[in-house]
Amino acid sequence: MKFAKEFVSQMVPEWQEAYLDYNSLKALLKDLLRFVQTRTPTSMASTPNGSALNRRASLYRAFSGLTSRHRESPRAKEDEEILVSEDGEDGRYHTFVTVSDEERGYQVKFFNRLDDEFNKVVRFYKMKVKEVVEEADELSRQMGTLIALRLKVDNPMVDFGDGPNCAVHPINGRREGGQHMDVIEEVEMLENLEREENEPKNRKQEANGGIEGFKPPQLEILEHVKINVTPKTPRSTLKGCLNSDKQDLSFSKKELRKAEEQMKQAFSEFYQKLRLLKSYCFLNQLAFSKIMKKHDKITSRNASKVHLHMMETSYLGTCDDVTRLMERVETTFIKHFANGNHRKGMKTLRPTARREKHRSTFFLGLFSGCSVALVVAIIVLIHARGLLESEGRSLYMENIFPLYSFFGFIVLHMVVFSANIYYWRRYRVNYSFIFGFKKGTELGYRQSFLMSSGLAVLALAGVLSNLDMEMDPRTKTFEAWTELVPLGLVIVVLGIIICPFNIMYRSSRFFLIQAVVHCVCAPLYKVTLPDFFLADQLTSQVQAFRSLEFYVCYYGWGDFLKRSHNCLDSNVYKTFYFIVAIIPYWIRSLQCLRRLVEEKDGMQGLNGLKYFSTIVAVAMRTSFDMKKGMTWKILAMTSSIVATVVSTYWDIVIDWGLLQRNSENRWLRDKLLIPNKSVYFVAMVLNVLLRLAWMQSVLGFREAPFIHRTALVAIVACLEIIRRGIWNFFRLENEHLNNVGKYRAFKSVPLPFNYYHDEGKSR
Repeated sequence: MKFAKEFVSQMVPEWQEAYLDYNSLKALLKDLLRFVQTRTPTSMASTPNGSALNRRASLYRAFSGLTSRHRESPRAKEDEEILVSEDGEDGRYHTFVTVSDEERGYQVKFFNRLDDEFNKVVRFYKMKVKEVVEEADELSRQMGTLIALRLKVDNPMVDFGDGPNCAVHPINGRREGGQHMDVIEEVEMLENLEREENEPKNRKQEANGGIEGFKPPQLEILEHVKINVTPKTPRSTLKGCLNSDKQDLSFSKKELRKAEEQMKQAFSEFYQKLRLLKSYCFLNQLAFSKIMKKHDKITSRNASKVHLHMMETSYLGTCDDVTRLMERVETTFIKHFANGNHRKGMKTLRPTARREKHRSTFFLGLFSGCSVALVVAIIVLIHARGLLESEGRSLYMENIFPLYSFFGFIVLHMVVFSANIYYWRRYRVNYSFIFGFKKGTELGYRQSFLMSSGLAVLALAGVLSNLDMEMDPRTKTFEAWTELVPLGLVIVVLGIIICPFNIMYRSSRFFLIQAVVHCVCAPLYKVTLPDFFLADQLTSQVQAFRSLEFYVCYYGWGDFLKRSHNCLDSNVYKTFYFIVAIIPYWIRSLQCLRRLVEEKDGMQGLNGLKYFSTIVAVAMRTSFDMKKGMTWKILAMTSSIVATVVSTYWDIVIDWGLLQRNSENRWLRDKLLIPNKSVYFVAMVLNVLLRLAWMQSVLGFREAPFIHRTALVAIVACLEIIRRGIWNFFRLENEHLNNVGKYRAFKSVPLPFNYYHDEGKSR
C-alpha cells in the first residue's frame, strides 16, 4: 500500500483536517517535477551511450584527495539556498528560498504550503497537549480524593485531622499512630519533573523503609467534596425531580464502587486520547520526512536535512509530555484498578480490535446461499401446487402471512443496517465512536449480515413448512406442530437475544437490550444518541409491532389449528391496534421533552412537536382504515400531509444538514463525504417519494392484481424500512462531520467528585 493511502487510513477521522495535507504537497511536487523534466536538456538523453561516456571520462579525472577540506562542495552551496527560521513571537516556522533560477517560483510555492501545514500541525498538537495536561491535573485531584475515600471506607475510624497526632485505627494489623503506620506510597500521575535529580535522595529513603518524607493522603479533603450525581437512571431522575440535593459523601462501599468505576472509565478514555495524540505526532512526522525526501529526489537538493532538523527541534519533536503521561497512567491504573496485575490492566487500557474470522465469512456464504435456495423452493412449490388459486389462499394470507412478515421486517432492517455499516466504513464515518461502542466489540457489516441471513434461513424454513393449504378432512384442522412454528421462532429469537452466555455477540446484544430499556423508560433515562437513534428505527417498524400484537391475539384468543381468529371484532384488539402504532412516536416525543428540559434547546421542543404531528396522522389514518367515511378521510389526508411536510423538511435540513443555499456545494452543505454530489439529490428525492407511501391507505389502494391486501401493507412497510436505511447513512454522516468540525474524537466521561469551599457557603 502506498504511504498516502496508509496515512489516510491511520488518521483519527475527527482530526483529519488537522493532519499534514500530504496529497496537496505531493501535487505541488508533481508540478515541480514536470517543470524540471521540461528544463532538462534532451541532447544527453538522446545519446544511447551518453551514460557510458560519462563513466569512462570520470575514470581519467584528477584525484583531489580524501581529506581536502579547503574545497567547497557544490552540494553545500545548494543547501544554503534553502534556509529555515523560527519566529520567536508565535513559534511559527518560515522557509527562505534563495534559488535564483526559474525553479524558484515552484520552490517558494511548495515551501510556503509546507510551512503553513507544519505550523498548523504544531499549533494543533500544542493545543491538544495543553488539554491533556489540564485533564491530567484534574484526574490527579480526583485520584487523591478516591484514595482518601478508600481509606475512610476501609477504616471508618479515620479522623479528618491533618496534624502529627492524627489517630488512625489499625487496618489489617497496623499499629495505631500515624508515625509508625505501615503505609503504601501511592503513585501520583504527575510526578516531579526533577525526579532524576533526586535519585540519590530516593535511594536513601528506600533504604529507610520508604517512609521518610511520605505524606499520607489528606483526609480532610473529603470535607470539601460531594458526590457527582447525574440524573442518568430513573432513581436519580426522580430524586432530582423531588429536589433532593443531598449529595454529600456517605462513605459507603457502594459509593466507593461507583466512584471507582467512574474513575476507571475516565482513565481508560484518557489513555485512549493519549494514544491517539501520540499516533498523531508520529504520523505527521513521518509524512513530513516522506514529503521532504520526495522533494530532494526531484530537485537533487538536500533540503530535507535542514527541515528534518527543524522538525526534531520543534515542539512536535521535543515534547515528551504525552509519552510520560502514558507511562504514569499505566502505572497508576495497574496499581489502583488492576491490583498490580500488569496484563489485566493493559488489557483494559489497550483493548484489542475484533479480528475478522474465516468462519464468519464461511457461514455468511452458507446462510446466504441457503436463503436463496429456500426462496426458490418456495416459489417452485407455490407454482407446482397452484397455491395462488387455492381455496385456502385467503386463510393463509390473513392468518399465517402476518406472522412471518414480522421476521421479514426484522431481516430487511438488519440487511439495510449491514449496508449502512459497510458505507460508513467505506467513507470513514466513525460510527463506533458515535454510538459509543466499546472498542473491539462493535459489529462489522459481515457480522450484521450473518445474523440477518441466519434469521432469514429460520424464517424461510418455517414458511416452507407452513405452505400446506389443506385441512385434515377428518379433524377439519391443520397440523398443530406446523401452526406453532412461527411462535416457536419468536421464542427462539427472544431466547437468543437475552441469552446470558458469552455467545453470539453478547456485548452487542446487551447493548441493544440496554437501549431498548432506555427507550421504554424514555423520560426517566438520560437520552444519548444510541437511545434516540434506536427510537427512530422503531418508528419505521410500526407494522412489526402490529404483527406482534397479532401473535398475542392469534395464539391467545384465536383457534390457530383452524387458522381462524376474531381479532378485528375485539374492542381490546382495536384499542391496542392504535396504541402499538403510536408507541414509537410517543417514546421519541418523550425523549425530546427530556432533552428540552436538560439541554434547554428549543430545537428539541420543535422536534417533539414534529413527532406529535406524526402521532395525530397515524391515529387519523388508523381510524380511517377501521371506520371509513369521508370525514375520517379528510382528517387523515390533512394530518398526513402536514406530518409529511414537517418530517421531510426536518430529515433533509436538520438531520442531514442539506439544502444550504450559500454552501460551497450549492443546495447541499460545505463538507461532503461522497464525491458524487448527485447521490445527495437522489437521496432527497427518494426520501420524499418513500414518505408518500401512506397515500395508498388514504386513497383506497387496498389490493392489486395478484397481490393480497396484507401483502400490499407489508410492501409499504418495507419501503419505509428502506427509507429509514437511507436516512441512517446521511444522519450519521452529518453527525460525524459535526464532530470533525469540533475535533471531537472522544466522549466526555463524568468524574465522580465535585469540589467546593466553605467560604460563603452554609453547610
